[in-house]
Amino acid sequence: MSSKFLAELSSDYEKLFETEIGYDVIIYAGEEPNVKEFHAHSNILCIRSKYFRTAFSNEWAEKKDGKFILRKPNISPHLFNIILRFIYCGNIELENLQGPDVLKFLIAVDELNIQQLISHIQEYLIENQTEFLCKNPTSILEIVYQHETFTDLWNFCLEKICDEPKILFDSDKFFDLKVPLLELLLKRDDLDMNEIEVWESLLKWCLFQQNMENDPTKWSNDDIMKIERSLYRFIPLIRFYNIEPADFFYKVYIYKEILPKDLIHDLLEFYIVPNVNPKTNISPSRKPNLNCKIDSTLIQSNHIPLFASWIDRKDSFYNKNEIPYEFKLLYRSSRDGFNTKSFHQNCDNKGATIWVAKIQDSKQLIGGYNPLDWNGNGWKSTRDSFMFNFTNGKHISTAKLGYVKELNYAIFCANNQGPRMGYFYCKDDSNKWINYKNSTYCYPDIGILPTELSVDYYEVFQIIKK
Repeated sequence: MSSKFLAELSSDYEKLFETEIGYDVIIYAGEEPNVKEFHAHSNILCIRSKYFRTAFSNEWAEKKDGKFILRKPNISPHLFNIILRFIYCGNIELENLQGPDVLKFLIAVDELNIQQLISHIQEYLIENQTEFLCKNPTSILEIVYQHETFTDLWNFCLEKICDEPKILFDSDKFFDLKVPLLELLLKRDDLDMNEIEVWESLLKWCLFQQNMENDPTKWSNDDIMKIERSLYRFIPLIRFYNIEPADFFYKVYIYKEILPKDLIHDLLEFYIVPNVNPKTNISPSRKPNLNCKIDSTLIQSNHIPLFASWIDRKDSFYNKNEIPYEFKLLYRSSRDGFNTKSFHQNCDNKGATIWVAKIQDSKQLIGGYNPLDWNGNGWKSTRDSFMFNFTNGKHISTAKLGYVKELNYAIFCANNQGPRMGYFYCKDDSNKWINYKNSTYCYPDIGILPTELSVDYYEVFQIIKK
């Protein structure tokens, strides 16, 4: 069926929604005094939502004068109107909603079991309401924890907190964290904290729950038993063997009364006796995962294993713990000036680099890898350079990759040009990038069109072998 007919069909169902002809369902949305009555058709609601199918088939809904009666006090009339309009005609507009309302909308959609919208709304929140999510990751995490279908938001909030633990661990909200959530966080390998900080934070949380002072000399036997019970499930999650000896002595050993005796014995042996291996399997340090951190406004930590794997031509992606390179920011056009002089001042004689640029009015990211350098004048030959294109920059699954085809025309260096790969290059001091029609002579066609692009800004990273 053509898009024209689909549009007409959608329009007809929207008219049915607005005119309410033949309705047999009355729904009251919102709480007093903000309650609105909606009229709908049970057949359409049942087809589009499992919630309504169950409600009508099991007669959850009250029936009066031949019409089903439903009450949804927990969903505002404004949000319910958006939901009904989507059910009828498939149209959804989230742009006029603020972050908190989009989250409430997602919760309502989940309650009504409209599965096709759940992923869409999560993606919208992550891509368009990042500031809202980053200001409230802890509160949102607690909400998301109650909804098992919110997997994208769950992962986003967990990764944000692990990347910037201070937003949670240094806030008053940390002390209100529920046990299952704290347990999940302490299991994470990518929690960006020194292990002694993890231990001290856990101890503070535990003492707050018990309303006790952090002074072991004042604890009674009953106090010690209470703290032991509170800590019991968390002790295996603390990576004590990764704590520095001085920190262990001054910040862990003083609490030996609340820690398992066999653990204290094994730790003392480990720290005091030379060349003694731990008696239990120990978890790796959380710190190696910091290999994936990057100073960028364009790319995220999940791009790093991908780039590293492309550089080494691996068939599979590097594990975050195995990445053999550091990615050091050399140049950011929004910071250093969008001009070729600044590019060369920051990037010449730095060896291998990767550059990434954002296409104007688009989510598209393009870029390339130069295994040589940017100084000099003229063509440089290599077999290891490549170009890439993320049609949706935040999703690495949208990546397209092309290694150089004509080795003698892999890289071109000139003082009046920015990064140049084959016949694709940054033009002078403007945000215009030229893509010659015959640029696929040097690199495969990976969808970088048209022949002239406007770029919002770009960044260049030095690739440093560890």
